[in-house]
Amino acid sequence: MRLRQLEMALERLEGFPHPSPALEQYRTPAVLAARLLHHAWSRGDIAGKAILDLGCGTGILTCGAMLAGASRALGVDVDTAALAVAEENARHLEVAVTFLQADIADHGKIAGDGPYDTAVMNPPFGAQKPHADRPFIDAALAHAPVVYGIFNVGSILFLESYVSGRAEITDVVKARLPLRRTFRFHRDEVREIPVEIARMVRC
Repeated sequence: MRLRQLEMALERLEGFPHPSPALEQYRTPAVLAARLLHHAWSRGDIAGKAILDLGCGTGILTCGAMLAGASRALGVDVDTAALAVAEENARHLEVAVTFLQADIADHGKIAGDGPYDTAVMNPPFGAQKPHADRPFIDAALAHAPVVYGIFNVGSILFLESYVSGRAEITDVVKARLPLRRTFRFHRDEVREIPVEIARMVRC
C-alpha cells in the first residue's frame, strides 16, 4: 500500500458539518490519518485485521483502515451528525464499514461487535476538558491488544506512566497536524501542531 495513494483517497472525504468545540471536533487531516494507518499497516496491524476506531468522527481512520486492507472496521462516536457524514464518506469510497453511536465508556455496547485486533484513534487533546484523552486510552486498551493514537508532542512520558502495567509503548512517530481555522477563537487560518503517533501493545 502506498502512503501517497492512501492520502489522496482520504483527502476527498467530508469533515464535520457543525463541529463542536466542547467535543474538540477537529478534522483529522488526510496526511496525518494516512501516516498513522500506513505505519500501522507496515507493522502488520491493519491488513486482515479487525479495526476499532474510537471517537471516529466523520470516519477518516475507519474508512482508511478498510482501504489499507482491514478485514472489518467499526467506528464509534457519540455524535449522530458526524456519523451521518461518516456513512456518506464510506459510500463515497465504496468501503463496507460499521458505525456505532455510543459513548466510548459504554464497553458492553462496543464489545458486542468485537473482538478487535487493533484500535486507532485521534482523541481530544484536552484543550477544553483536562484529561479528555484518558477515557479513550482506557477504552482502546480494554478492547484491543494493539493501539495507535495521536497525541500532543511531549505526551509520551505521561502516556508511559498512565499505561504502566497495562501496555508498553513500542513505537513513537513524529508528525504534524495542520489545523485549519474551525472555531471563532482560532486566530490563524492554518496552524501546524507537532504531534506524536504512539503504538501501544497491551501487556
